[in-house]
Amino acid sequence: MDTDHQSHSRQTALVTGGGGFVGRAVVERLLERGMFVRTLARGAYPGLAKLGVQTVQGDMRDRRTVVDACHGCDVVFHVAAKAGAWGRYVDFYEPNVIGTENVIAGCRKHGVGRLVFTSSPSVIFGGDDQAGIDESVGYPQRFASHYSATKAIAEQLVLKANARSLHTVALRPHLVWGPNDNHIVPQIIAQGKTGKLRIIGDGSQQVDVTYIDNAADAHLCAVDALMTNDAVGGKAYFISQGQPVKLWDIINGILEAAGLGKVTNRIPRGVARFGATAMELTHRVFRRRGEPRLTRFVVDQMSATHYFNIEAARRDLNYVPKVSTDEGLVRLREWFENGA
Repeated sequence: MDTDHQSHSRQTALVTGGGGFVGRAVVERLLERGMFVRTLARGAYPGLAKLGVQTVQGDMRDRRTVVDACHGCDVVFHVAAKAGAWGRYVDFYEPNVIGTENVIAGCRKHGVGRLVFTSSPSVIFGGDDQAGIDESVGYPQRFASHYSATKAIAEQLVLKANARSLHTVALRPHLVWGPNDNHIVPQIIAQGKTGKLRIIGDGSQQVDVTYIDNAADAHLCAVDALMTNDAVGGKAYFISQGQPVKLWDIINGILEAAGLGKVTNRIPRGVARFGATAMELTHRVFRRRGEPRLTRFVVDQMSATHYFNIEAARRDLNYVPKVSTDEGLVRLREWFENGA
């Protein structure tokens, strides 16, 4: 163990949402460093306890629970959030904004020195193409979803909280995927099995993606940078593979890894958006549970180019995406073959 890891091994980290996809990957990285890890999540995760993690069960909206969970911590990784393309604004606002306010309050009360916030590039997505943009691009006047809007508010709270006593940074990993994914990959597989997936538009749109190992590495790079570079505090950073891909190439790669056929049929963007509008209206009128099969936000995401310049993360955080997209697909295929 090197000197840097020895210094970390004497520290305590709190990971909110530690039972989730990204949160669990961050927890495992911290344990590899020999750190004491505590998690805060709504559910019970006995698997984390078996790894030696102190698990706290609670709601991010409960200030006392969140503040108490920060006690004795040197760093907090705030990963927990409500994601999704559908739902009431308040259902996103409470966990994403109020939950973040509670985390900041806990850090301040208990003298936590560093806070790494898991944000999203959707905070600057307004529906238009975004090709190779960097962090100088501001928030849109109108957000594409309640998730985007509330994550943007939370991100701004974290960045404004940066101070001499609490160093903060926000990461914007895009489309995180890989083995154990409980969000993107399962949705693609489920839709692929129905045979109803369609390429929206001409299929030429390029996007950034982030393999799970790279996303987890970025979180540790960020906390390390907060210790050595004051200029990092109060900034947001895009995180990705560093090499955009055609959206439908990665979707088909995931389908093939699961042993399913490729998507080849197409649908014009306008037709898809009209259908999504009708599905949303039906859900509202009949008060149906769950999300519509298609929403306007999803159509916009899947028909627009959106990839980002990660040079700032490379320079300031020493972030290097070590696992290529091709290697990630190989690992995903092996995961499926081993009985995922």
